[in-house]
Amino acid sequence: MKHISILVPYGTSSISNIEGAHQLFAEVNNMFVAQGREPMFDLHMVGLASETPQRNGMFTIKPDVLFGDVKKTDLIIIPAVHGNPMETIEANKALLPWIKEQYKQGAELASLCIGAFFLASTGLLNGKKCATHWRTANDFRQMYPEVNLVDDKIMTEEDGIYTSGGAYSYLNLIIYLIEKYAGRDIAIMMAKAFMIDIDKVSQSPFIMFQGQKKHEDEPIKKAQEFIESNYQDKITVEGLADMLALGRRNLERRFKKATSNTIVEYLQRVKIEAAKKDFETSRKNINEVMYDVGYSDTKAFRTIFRKITGLSPIEYRNKYNKALVA
Repeated sequence: MKHISILVPYGTSSISNIEGAHQLFAEVNNMFVAQGREPMFDLHMVGLASETPQRNGMFTIKPDVLFGDVKKTDLIIIPAVHGNPMETIEANKALLPWIKEQYKQGAELASLCIGAFFLASTGLLNGKKCATHWRTANDFRQMYPEVNLVDDKIMTEEDGIYTSGGAYSYLNLIIYLIEKYAGRDIAIMMAKAFMIDIDKVSQSPFIMFQGQKKHEDEPIKKAQEFIESNYQDKITVEGLADMLALGRRNLERRFKKATSNTIVEYLQRVKIEAAKKDFETSRKNINEVMYDVGYSDTKAFRTIFRKITGLSPIEYRNKYNKALVA
């Protein structure tokens, strides 16, 4: 039987992460018992206090065990905690050495959504791949440059550490863990019972590009604003460098440092974001949208669109344009 510790941190935790993970693992146990087998999981809500208020007192979670009393566990699940990440880390810092010690003893770790910020504060993610909510990707990269953030992924797995992407994609990670521990057949049954789209790997179709502007490099902000206002036109790195009176190499270095994108990547993302909005709201065909956002090569447009969104232009339009589907 696997001992699972679902953390109940101080702060505004994702109650859906905590309750949802508990419910899915508990349902596996129920399924095993119904088949005349022993339960698969020894489930525990693990907290720092016997009562943990959430959502400004709207809810209170009562962990059944305090973390100091858990000497050995097999899996620690870290839910998302909303608000200032540094305040969350400070409020729950007593958990950090416990998490590291449990990992050292062989426990696996799983962070859900922005729970990755707290997991990364242990240092255990350094040099490893990590997923989190795409909206917080820029903040995460700034706080944890040693972590290899892959913001297009629904989940990652490396050296017994798992992370999931944004919001309800945590369900995909829980199903993945159930498959690993209980088998593919059980995972499929659980996915069907809870209507979870099994085997999803990318959160790219859900990403809305918002250029990283939380930096103090004013010339780079001007470059970003120019790109966002003129993406339909032919923009070159040389042209931007001349406009800003900067050397090309200096501009490219500063742009990458400030935005986590090269200039070409940034321009592509701005163009594709505009294309996505057109596909969502208009009846334009693929070529019309392509020309409107400044592409003239159909193959290049389709290739870049799929690279950024994980879908072809037609697939994206069919998925999000209600008028066309109707």
